[in-house]
Amino acid sequence: MRSKGATAVPTGPDVPAGQHHRDGYKWIALSNTTLGILMATINSSIILIALPNIFRGIHLNPLTPGNSGYLLWMLMSFLVVTAVLLVSLGRVGDMFGRVRMYNLGFAVFTVFSILLSVTWFGGPSAAVWLIVMRVGQGVGGAFLFANSSAIITDAFPHHQRGLALGINTMAAVGGSFLGLVLGGLLAPVEWHLVFLVSVPFGLFGTVWAYLKLEDSGLRVRSRIDWWGNATFAIGLIAFLVGITYGIEPYGGHTMGWTSPFVLACLLGGVVLLVAFAVIETRVEAPMFKLSLFSIRAFSFGNVATLLAALARGGLMFLLIIWLQGIWLPQHGYSFAETPLWAGIYMLPLTIGFLLAGPLAGALSDRFGARPFATAGMVSTAAAFALLMVLPANFSYVLFALVLLLMGLSMGVFSSPNQAGIMNSLPPDSRGVGAGMVNTFMNSAQVLSIGVFFTLVILGLAAGLPHVLDHGLVAQGVPAGVAARVAQLPPVASLFAAFLGYNPMHQLLGPALGHLPHARAAYLTGRSFFPRLISGPFHTGLTRAFSFAIGAALVAATASWLRGGKYIHGVTRVDEPVAARGELGDEDDLVPLVLEAES
Repeated sequence: MRSKGATAVPTGPDVPAGQHHRDGYKWIALSNTTLGILMATINSSIILIALPNIFRGIHLNPLTPGNSGYLLWMLMSFLVVTAVLLVSLGRVGDMFGRVRMYNLGFAVFTVFSILLSVTWFGGPSAAVWLIVMRVGQGVGGAFLFANSSAIITDAFPHHQRGLALGINTMAAVGGSFLGLVLGGLLAPVEWHLVFLVSVPFGLFGTVWAYLKLEDSGLRVRSRIDWWGNATFAIGLIAFLVGITYGIEPYGGHTMGWTSPFVLACLLGGVVLLVAFAVIETRVEAPMFKLSLFSIRAFSFGNVATLLAALARGGLMFLLIIWLQGIWLPQHGYSFAETPLWAGIYMLPLTIGFLLAGPLAGALSDRFGARPFATAGMVSTAAAFALLMVLPANFSYVLFALVLLLMGLSMGVFSSPNQAGIMNSLPPDSRGVGAGMVNTFMNSAQVLSIGVFFTLVILGLAAGLPHVLDHGLVAQGVPAGVAARVAQLPPVASLFAAFLGYNPMHQLLGPALGHLPHARAAYLTGRSFFPRLISGPFHTGLTRAFSFAIGAALVAATASWLRGGKYIHGVTRVDEPVAARGELGDEDDLVPLVLEAES
């Protein structure tokens, strides 16, 4: 089904779409796009572990009032930009060539990685520079994310797409966890290395993609939907900015959800996104092809994608806080060592995903996405429930086993779900369809971070003031000083735990000088703060994981409702329907392994 005013034309040497499977080209396409996605996702997460070293390197204290905005935007800028641009750039790829836009993304990402790695100044100006360059990286990453799945779908026959997309999805999720380990290894040596590490791969991948990749999909001649692009971009940016600043304190409130600025961003963003939906039903060549939601496998697959990302998007942040700010210091690790070991101790999650992703993707080629995606989200909910019942000071063996289950569950869901969505798309809509999928996922991840942080901060606000007041007084801190510190917004304690800091130096200030040396050393050492925060943090953790369980179970329901195996253009009698401009009825399809396209 094509939009009015849009014409699909074949590209390449007069070869129909989906038949560029000769001479091993499909493996070149898979390996290059996997490299691009791996590079982008490593860079999206490497900064999480490297932040303490980055702030020390630019001589900026992230816990000083007024500096928390720099911390939030270093974390969120990449995700926000990719979420905003994915659909637009997927549409542009359908119009001007997916490989061309993918190549441009490789080049843009590499240029901004170089600019990040040569940061030579410090202070707030350096923080602003890093944030702006991260935005540029996000633009390049959006080009890569928006077109990689479509390139793979064009290159592979439908009976191998699950395996291919499974490997690509494995790189996307695995890269986000690999970035944690790389950040822990490189940042203590020299913080510039966390950005420089991707430059040689970016240069190699850019040249390789330019020389070897071919545009083998249908190219859609169409107009750019300027009004749709504008309302979508401004609306989504406003909404995500509102979520980001809602985490910060406002006035005398624990968080900023009552701030006029935050409310205006959230309300204005929703209004603009509603306007965008109306515009997309009226323009000749819409950016966001709402007609694709008439495909059952596509619509329910996207609902499952959004809810799955909502369930697990904030998980990495909470695990880093749990390990880096609480568990590792209590088990003898200094705060200087915790970033590296936090990444290492999270490896079972990565291993589980790497084991399950390709296998589940290959099996979905035969049996369809529904059984695997549904089971994956049910077991994800079970893994969250197990994390919820672990004590704050857990046994690592049990923790590692739960992380392994979580990784296996994510792999069983992600690869088949992505393959099921991409198989359901008409060839001339694969770019915009992939952009829509990734937009739902990235937007939900930002929203998940906001929800998880909000629930954890509420848990801290309920118990931390009393615990902090009592604990400080017990160590000889004057009651007035202890009461003042206890009433500070708990978000500072949360960020301190996230960064692997002990904030007692900053919170107590001159009062430390009036305490006996042993008491002062204990308060600022590696034991006092982690033990103090662990109880209130676990209360917030329970709330966040309860939310994640609910989202995962609804995602499982959506996965089941997608129907049986569905490949666009194939009916029960193997009769192509795409040529007639029809979508067909998914329920009429049979779950057979269809012969490969020649």
